[in-house]
Amino acid sequence: METQHKQKVTEFLESMKRLNKFKKLKPENSSDNSFSVNLKISGYNELNLMVSSLLKASIILLNDDARSQACFSFNEADHNVMTLLEIALQLLPEEEMEILDDLHKICL
Repeated sequence: METQHKQKVTEFLESMKRLNKFKKLKPENSSDNSFSVNLKISGYNELNLMVSSLLKASIILLNDDARSQACFSFNEADHNVMTLLEIALQLLPEEEMEILDDLHKICL
C-alpha cells in the first residue's frame, strides 16, 4: 500500500513537471519569491476605468455616508462592483485548481 502511494505521488509530480499547470503566477524575482498576475485589458483607458471602479466600489461598500453623498449613481456603483467581480474571475487559478483534483485522487 505504501509503495503504491509513493508511486502515485511520483507519477503525479512527474506529470506536473511535464504539463506545467502552474501558469497563473509568473515569477517576478527569485530572491524574494514574489509573483505577478496578468490582467487582460484593452488599453490605458480600460485600466483607468478599472482602477477607478475598484476605488469607487470600495468607498461605497465600506462607508455608509459615502452611499448617501455619492456623486455617482448607483447604476455606476453596480458597474463598479461588476468590475470587481470581473477582476476576481481573471485572478482565479483555474488550471491550478485541477491539480487539487489530482491531489485529492491520490489521497483517496
